[in-house]
Amino acid sequence: MDDRSNTIAGWVLFAGIVALGGAIITGEHFRAERPEKMGYPIEGVSDQPEGGAAVAEQPIAFYLATAKPELGAQVFKRCMACHTDSKGGPAAIGPNLYGVVGAPVGHMAGFPYTADLKALGGTWDWDKLNKWLSSPKALVPGTKMSFAGLSKPEDRANVIAYLNSTSDKPLPMPAPPAASPAKAAAEAADSGAQGDKGKDQPVLNETQAVKGPGKSIAGDAAPSVSGNAAQTKK
Repeated sequence: MDDRSNTIAGWVLFAGIVALGGAIITGEHFRAERPEKMGYPIEGVSDQPEGGAAVAEQPIAFYLATAKPELGAQVFKRCMACHTDSKGGPAAIGPNLYGVVGAPVGHMAGFPYTADLKALGGTWDWDKLNKWLSSPKALVPGTKMSFAGLSKPEDRANVIAYLNSTSDKPLPMPAPPAASPAKAAAEAADSGAQGDKGKDQPVLNETQAVKGPGKSIAGDAAPSVSGNAAQTKK
């Protein structure tokens, strides 16, 4: 009885080894490499922006014109691990940012700013704040701030608008930049082309107009009077 049990166990073990070996061989034979780019390409469709290049970022004034402080308050929560923004608030890892918009660079007295930041000088105007929020290390390579920056200009504009709104004396938001003269001229020419009659567009007379699809006379070819056939156009 024991020999029979051992024989059955041996065959079961052998079958398992064969099944496992077959699975391994099959897997190796039919293994496919993961494609570098998932999905299937569709002919005539591109995932690149029209024109083959990314849309150029506008000046920060363009985004500030429609910035929303309430959205900036939400984005600013990412900064609260290192900064406070309440009036008279203490410094944390970084300085308190109350009233920073329009303030001198290194505005918080007693805070140990780096020499590179002090050397930046000037004031925290719209453009400088935008560059700082985009990449602190790009603006001030020696800064101790490890924040990578906000990649979206809309987020940066909203944060700036929020910090400006919490100040005792918020600065007037900048007007959006005017279109370039070439762009303005092109838009004016396009608008004129849509509303004006073409230079060589013919004016139909009454005989030509009445032969049209509507069999009626209107516009420049219309008679100046209406009535019976005996009346003539003056």
